[in-house]
Amino acid sequence: MRERALPTSCARRRACAFAADAYVRPMIAEDVMTREPVTVTEVVSIADALEVLSDEAVRHLPVVRGNDIVGILSDRDFRALGVTGVRGIENYERLRGRLSEPVSVLMTSGVVTVDRDAELSEVVELMLDEKLSAVPVVESETSELVGIVSYIDVLRATLPLIEAESA
Repeated sequence: MRERALPTSCARRRACAFAADAYVRPMIAEDVMTREPVTVTEVVSIADALEVLSDEAVRHLPVVRGNDIVGILSDRDFRALGVTGVRGIENYERLRGRLSEPVSVLMTSGVVTVDRDAELSEVVELMLDEKLSAVPVVESETSELVGIVSYIDVLRATLPLIEAESA
């Protein structure tokens, strides 16, 4: 495989720290994941989780019990609740009641995860096959949550390679 020069704009992107290595070895989940993702526990209220999602400007929120991932919430889960538009007092009262419930009633359980050393191509295939916008990354020996790979992380990681290809 011939090596290619990376564009100078690559130095400004977080994902580019490993881009030169991508020509020597395949990218893995650990290369592109967001480390130490923001999490909530399963007993946190839906309202508090929504606030965390907003305050931290994230779209995916792993739900943990100790160090183990037990579920995941996405901005879509909150939209399905109807938090974006409430019309009428009955709908408001229903929504207010739901917001006080624990996230365990809203989260997706049985979360699909990948090991930190999973090849990025496998992670992308999984995301496409399962129609996932993010995949939690776990430590293979302990199943402890160590990161999350979102489609934004994948795009950020591949952009320098695409730019280098067209250079």
